[in-house]
Formats: sequence, C-alpha cells, structure tokens
Amino acid sequence: MEKAPPTLLNTIKYLRSSSVLKTRPGILNGKRVEYFKGKSAVKALLKEPFKKLKNVPKITNEKEAGQVLEEILEFAFYARVDRSSSAESSRNKILSITPVQLWSEDQYYVWLYEGSQLMNSLLGGVLMLVVFVAVLFPLWPAKLRDSVWYASVFILGIFGVLMALSVFRLVLFIITMIIVPPGIWIFPNLFADCGVKESFIPFWGWEVQKGKENVPDEDGDEDDASGSKRIKDLHTTVEDEYEELTDKKHD
Repeated sequence: MEKAPPTLLNTIKYLRSSSVLKTRPGILNGKRVEYFKGKSAVKALLKEPFKKLKNVPKITNEKEAGQVLEEILEFAFYARVDRSSSAESSRNKILSITPVQLWSEDQYYVWLYEGSQLMNSLLGGVLMLVVFVAVLFPLWPAKLRDSVWYASVFILGIFGVLMALSVFRLVLFIITMIIVPPGIWIFPNLFADCGVKESFIPFWGWEVQKGKENVPDEDGDEDDASGSKRIKDLHTTVEDEYEELTDKKHD
C-alpha cells in the first residue's frame, strides 16, 4: 500500500474518509467490515468535491474513473468479494474474497485500508491517562478534590433543572392543549438541533401541526430554495433505494 503513487493515495483518502461513497456493513472472516459497490465508487469520483482536490488523477467520465479504481485495486487497498445469499445474513452480508481480483462496476469490494490510526492512538492514550488520574483521586490535594466535587454537584444541578423544566413544559403543554389547542410549548426549541442559546429562544410558542410547517406566501408559493433542496434530496434517495432494491433482486 505504501508504494502507491501520491495521486492514488489522495484518491483513496478521499474515498475512505468522505461520505460521498456509500458503504455497507458486512462480515469478513468473522470481523465487521465495510464494503461498497463499484458503481458507487465511480459516482464518488465524478462528484464536485473530488474535482476540487489537488494532486489527484484528472477524471472527466466513468471510463477514466473505472481505470483509476482498477489501478488502485492492484495496490490492495480494497479487494473484490462475493456476498452470501443466506437468509440469516440478510442485514450484515457474509463476505468472501474472490480468487480473481478484477475491477467491475457491478461487483463488490471490501475495504482493507483503514486509514490513519494516529487519532485512534491519541484517543486511546488520553483515555488511559484519564483513567490513571481518576484512580489516583484519593492522592489529589484537598483543594483540588473539593473543586471536583463542587463541579460535579454543579453539573448534576444543571441536569436536574433541565429534567424539571422538561416535566413542567410537558404538563403545561397538555393543559394548554386541552384549553387552547393546539397547545403551547415553553422553550419550543429546547430539544431542537441548534445551539445552546437558540434552544431557549423564543420563550414560548404554539405547537406546530403536521402538514402546516411550510406556509405559502401571499402569492401562494413556498420557498423556492427549500423546495429545490427537497426535490434534490428526494431524487438522491430514490436513486439509492432503486440501487438497493436492484441488489436485493440479484441476491
């Protein structure tokens, strides 16, 4: 693997670390692995993020992408595999490496290259250090132990306040849902995917009923940008589902 040219190494790092390549879980020799279809790798190399990379092969069509992926196969970054069709392995396919290693868009390939392990090593070292320091807690200075105790009490206090607030807002919502439907939420964004500050803004809000999230404007048109994004996402999802169904049919 180390003998591969820098351009191919950069291509492999792009495919291995990027979410543009669709992978699936499988079992190879009793070990959980990730594998992908050749067609998915070709599509990944034709996407815009790859074109913006430097020191990578120039790829303009599917044929050139296939040639690059076939060249990478020779360096054993991934290997061609067959999938088991047994019913008990419907979720995580049982994989076996084929004797003949050839490139094809319709075949499956398992990752043998796991990428840089530096971050995993650093995290493991930090975890061991934290455990070692925690074991020596009785030997800490008294002031430091008191500080840790106060910090833990403070964190538990915040957690308790959030739990109490969650129960209170739920009770208030149930009451207002009966009296003034559709109901009022205190801090409606409390559990939304947003920042800490935005979670407490606004102070209250009406319950948003399903089917009324996208309110048309005065001309009767919804947000064009939002609509275009939904159509694009739907198109991508349909493509992925069709590919998955096709694979299952062949299995």
